[in-house]
Amino acid sequence: MINDAYPRQLRAARALAGMSRADLAMQASTTERTIARIEDGDSSPRASTLAAIHTALEAAGVEFIDDGGPGVRLKEKAA
Repeated sequence: MINDAYPRQLRAARALAGMSRADLAMQASTTERTIARIEDGDSSPRASTLAAIHTALEAAGVEFIDDGGPGVRLKEKAA
């Protein structure tokens, strides 16, 4: 089950990664409609779909955080 903030968190993650819904769908092996439904709060996706989305966004440099509340940030690059 995803939390109520997840649709906003996903939109923010995509924005940080500079990815369109189509880009994310392709990287996560899902459909653009699935991404749209999750972002609109109209879907409760399977765990495997969420995992694929997280993997795609993490590969693009996004980190999901819960530091006093759910959020996202870009990973620090190693020096």
